[in-house]
Amino acid sequence: MSGRGGFGRATLVAVVVVLAWLVIGAVAGPYAGRLGEVSTNDNAAFLPTDAEATRAQDLAGGFVDRQTTPALVVYERSSGITDADRQRVAADAARFAQVPGVVTPLPPPIPSQDGQALQVVVPVDDAEGEQIGSVVEQVRDIAGGDRDGLSVDVAGPAGLLADLIEVFSAIDGPLLLVTLVVVLIILLIVYRSPVLWIFPLLAAGMSYALAAVFVYLLADADVLKLNGQAQGILTVLVFGAGTDYALLLIARYREELHRHDRPWSAMRAAWRGAAPAIIASGGTVIVSLLCLLLSSLNSNRALGPVAAIGIAATLLVMLTFLPALLVLGGRWAFWPRRPRADQADPRAEHGIWSRVAAFVARHARPIWLSTAVVLAVLTLGLTQLGATILGQSDLFTQRTDSVDGQEVIARHYPAGTGSPATVFTTEQTARQVAQVAKDVPGVAAVRPLTAGPPQENAAPKVVDGRVQLEATLTDPPDSDGAERTIRDLREAVHRVPGADAVVGGFTAINVDTSDAAKRDQNVIIPVVLVVIAVILALLLRALLAPLLLIGTVLLSFAATLGLCALLFRHVFGFPGVDSSFPLFAFVFLVALGIDYNIFLMSRVREESVKRGTRAGVLAGLAVTGGVITSAGIVLAATFSALAVLPLVVLVELGTAVAIGVLIDTIIVRSLLVPALAYDIGPKIWWPGRLSRTNGEREARDAG
Repeated sequence: MSGRGGFGRATLVAVVVVLAWLVIGAVAGPYAGRLGEVSTNDNAAFLPTDAEATRAQDLAGGFVDRQTTPALVVYERSSGITDADRQRVAADAARFAQVPGVVTPLPPPIPSQDGQALQVVVPVDDAEGEQIGSVVEQVRDIAGGDRDGLSVDVAGPAGLLADLIEVFSAIDGPLLLVTLVVVLIILLIVYRSPVLWIFPLLAAGMSYALAAVFVYLLADADVLKLNGQAQGILTVLVFGAGTDYALLLIARYREELHRHDRPWSAMRAAWRGAAPAIIASGGTVIVSLLCLLLSSLNSNRALGPVAAIGIAATLLVMLTFLPALLVLGGRWAFWPRRPRADQADPRAEHGIWSRVAAFVARHARPIWLSTAVVLAVLTLGLTQLGATILGQSDLFTQRTDSVDGQEVIARHYPAGTGSPATVFTTEQTARQVAQVAKDVPGVAAVRPLTAGPPQENAAPKVVDGRVQLEATLTDPPDSDGAERTIRDLREAVHRVPGADAVVGGFTAINVDTSDAAKRDQNVIIPVVLVVIAVILALLLRALLAPLLLIGTVLLSFAATLGLCALLFRHVFGFPGVDSSFPLFAFVFLVALGIDYNIFLMSRVREESVKRGTRAGVLAGLAVTGGVITSAGIVLAATFSALAVLPLVVLVELGTAVAIGVLIDTIIVRSLLVPALAYDIGPKIWWPGRLSRTNGEREARDAG
């Protein structure tokens, strides 16, 4: 293109691209609010098919007409249950049975031995799916609140699931709103323009709508499983990463507007300069996320594609829709600080970062040594991390009805009442297995499932030559004590000859999930590191630089987890981290941390070709320091928005990513990596040709 004809055609193309995307947005937009319709939050649905708890669940299907999840309605009066209380409980139970989705007949109320509590088990049909939440809400409405000294709570697996569903229902509203407001405020601060913030925010919203429609259609077709955790991460990831890519492109566009008269020619140059880094960055994140497909947990395998779809949609929008918007906006989009075509050195607009670059040049070795030592000291906090299965009372950041109810149950009953472990064994060995199970420490009682109501010495129900035993545990079903009991129980019943025993239930699901999470860490983390190393080697055309960059990312990751462990335990008061936390934190921190490596080092390499390695390091730091720091602050702020969801696991993940990104941008990318690259010099590009040509150039300059 040339002259006004070229300018006119470029404007027309930009208009067509913007209109096309607006049409796509109009079609895709409604799906962003419908993801909750295709989301499931049942832990058992995400277990690997070969897990023992999964096999137990399959066997359980043969013993009942319908699979159920129990809600436990517990009534407590510290002075003792009265006759009036018993009449109320009986009346409530009769009304519970009328609720659609409740499987009848209900078992009779269970009195506590101390006479201070009554418990009603309300089985909810698993076929209700996410509607279990509404069934439990109806049960809670019937039970009512505390009255005349009698407290009432609805707990158990169904009560917990209902509380989780209520938490995740905030994703489509409060979480999205908080994320938008956070991004808006930061963009206003970064650009100091009443206009420019509109473009990246509009593009990020378009990215989310595009991602949502694909995720919705795939989840609706059962190609992937979506849960509330993945849905929440998708929201903050798209807006955070999308704003990052927008900041990088806009920063390069501003540079090129100083060199070109026409916005379209400036955008063409900016796109050519920034797109490779953005594509490499997004591609690295996508490939890293897709490594989660190697997970044995269906929940992890779902998160990988969901998040990867979000990043892919973001890349597409940010490299097409956003450039077209910026071309149409022209220089006035930057008002009141509109860049002029004055051929100014890009470093002139980055005075602070030019001074940082000069400081790095003067003190390179002390800087990288001291920052590395500080990060190494922070890693000592890893001893406080304590990955475990979070108990129900530790799962939420605020009190819930299911948590209160579980504590009442623990005070007056064997804590595992209403959520027993299930043991499936052959009919011939049932008595022996039952006796062995009773002898396991932590097991309060064992009884067989009978064809009719439970009665003393009733014959067990036999299905395909198997019997189901129910083992009530002394500890709450989601506690560390219950986990140890399940492991001991499995070891004991597996030793019975010919029993072919299988142990399942709520606690067993947690145990198998925890074991699968540990296996996933050992498999996926090395694969992600190898994939990232290969991508960096291809991008930088070197081997030493990628290895050093991965080393800095790992050091930053370990330091982040060490600092977070101290904060979680001593400031937030959390008992530990969920077993899935280390893997999720690694994937997001390392994949996103590599983003900033790519932004910085791709520009350093570009400048090194023109100026030499050490001068290229300083120039690259000067022109990218501001945009990388801004991008890091945006990403940290968007992930911290997860704190609006009162779930410990998401608060921990959001906090870890926010802290890790800030460490990465402020310390690692601004000081450690530039100082290390400057100190090493041209050898950083070994064994690429640039290491030799720049080495010869710097030797000549020194001579």
